[in-house]
Amino acid sequence: MGLMDKVKQQAEQALAKAQQGVSQGQAKLDQVQGKRQADSLLRDLGAAYYAWQRTGASQGDVEAALELVDQHVATHGPVDTTAGTVTAGDTPAGPAAGTAAGPNGDATGGQGGHEGGNFSIDDM
Repeated sequence: MGLMDKVKQQAEQALAKAQQGVSQGQAKLDQVQGKRQADSLLRDLGAAYYAWQRTGASQGDVEAALELVDQHVATHGPVDTTAGTVTAGDTPAGPAAGTAAGPNGDATGGQGGHEGGNFSIDDM
């Protein structure tokens, strides 16, 4: 096999790998865009439902939002309805209730507490 044949074969292999990478990237992009659209549709559905239940908005808005979600599911498959679910016991992250956060964000008031490995250069 001549040098030119080897170069041509390597170029073809590189082109095939590049095309495979582009295809994978496009598939991932499509997946991310589909998830963002689903998230937006579910948010709109929740907002329409809340408005219907609490402010007297039209039930038709809820049904229209639900129809859009159904269309999305028919085109893109099922949506993930578990991500970001909030339960009654969820609280915002931060110091425990009744404690004051110190300047370093810890619950020791910045006094150099050692629980949980909270050491500083001043402890040496």
